[in-house]
Amino acid sequence: MFSWSLLREEAVETARREPLLKRLLESLILVHPDFNHALAALLSNQCIFMHEEIDLCRAILEIVEKEPYIAEFAVCDLVAVVEKDPASDSFLEPFLFYKGYHSLELHRIAHWLWLDGQRYLAYYIQSRVAQLFGVDVHPAAQIGKGIFIDHATGIVIGETAVVEDNVSLLHGVTLGGTGKETGKRHPTIRKNCLLGANATVLGNIVVGEGSVIGAGSVVLHSVPPHSLAAGVPATNKGEISLAEPSNSMDQIFDDYVI
Repeated sequence: MFSWSLLREEAVETARREPLLKRLLESLILVHPDFNHALAALLSNQCIFMHEEIDLCRAILEIVEKEPYIAEFAVCDLVAVVEKDPASDSFLEPFLFYKGYHSLELHRIAHWLWLDGQRYLAYYIQSRVAQLFGVDVHPAAQIGKGIFIDHATGIVIGETAVVEDNVSLLHGVTLGGTGKETGKRHPTIRKNCLLGANATVLGNIVVGEGSVIGAGSVVLHSVPPHSLAAGVPATNKGEISLAEPSNSMDQIFDDYVI
C-alpha cells in the first residue's frame, strides 16, 4: 500500500545507505511537505532545459493542486509499476529512475495544458519527453490510471488514441494511424490489456478488454475482448483465460490460450 510517509522512509534509508544520493533525495522528496510537491519537483527536473525561462515546477504544482486526479493517477501508476515489474521492489526506485513512469506523468501535465488551451507549452513538454526518454505521446491522447510502461523506449501514441485503466505496454509499442483517416484515427485500448514489445496497432480500431497483443505484431483490425492477437498482420489466436493479463505480464501464450 502506497503512502507519502512510506516513500519518505525509503528515501531516508537510501540516503543513509548511499550518501552520494543524499542531495538528490533531499531536493526531490525530503524537503517537500507532500506527494504533490515532490511530484512537481520530479517532473520539472526532467524538463530542466529552458528552466530559467519557464518556471515549470511552479506551473506543474499549480496544475496538480488544481486537479487532484493527476496526483491520484500518478500514485496508481506508481503502484502498478511495483506490482507488475519484478525488477522493482520499492516505490522509490520507479519514482526516481523509471522513464516509463516519468514520461507518463509528464504526459498527464501536457494533456491538462492541451485541454486548457496552452497547446505550445503542452507541445514543449511532449518534445522534451521525446528527446529525453524516446517516448512520443501526443498531448491530446487520453490515458487512464494504473498504467505500466515497461522500459518505454520507442513508445509512440497518437493524438486520438485512448488507453483505458490498468493497461501494460512494453517498449516499442505504437498506437498510430493508417495515414488515410481523419477525426478519430488512432486505436482505443480497453482496460486490462497487455501489449507486447514492438506491437503496432493502427487505425481507429478497438482492442477489447483484457486482450493481449503479441510482441512484434501488427494489428489492423479490432480485437475481441479477452483474446490473443499475434502475427504480421495479426490474427485472432483464440480466447485467453486470464481476466487481467496486464497484471500477470505473462507473454508465454501457451499458458493461457483456451
